Amino acid sequence: MKTFLLTILVIIGISQLSQAQEIGIRFGDAFGGHYAVDARFKGLHADVSFGDGVGLEVLWDLLYQGLGEKGFDWYVGAGLSTYLGDPFLLGITGEVGLEYHFDFPLAIGADWRPTFIVIDYTEFEGGWFGFNVRYVLGR
Repeated sequence: MKTFLLTILVIIGISQLSQAQEIGIRFGDAFGGHYAVDARFKGLHADVSFGDGVGLEVLWDLLYQGLGEKGFDWYVGAGLSTYLGDPFLLGITGEVGLEYHFDFPLAIGADWRPTFIVIDYTEFEGGWFGFNVRYVLGR
């Protein structure tokens, strides 16, 4: 069953990444490892991380606004996170981030993702920070 679920999630993820507006890599704490394929598309911020298992985070950016300075943006979002390994974990994740878009097709950013794990056990993890570098498509 876990293999079937993983296969479905990977297929959905790859199909969505093919429509990404930005794609890159994220370094930092996440389900599954300390690095992830990172993509932003149509208000969604998705990560697929690798390590002892596979982690998947899909977050909806509820608020995405400029800071007045050209190129600087901040965002707030929430969504689901899962770890497909032993043990299987499912959590609700928040996100607060800051990013900078250069005049050429590159964006860098940092974020904080507090997560409330609800399945396989219950725990709040508030110390997950990350740094991302993404290529901006269509720019």
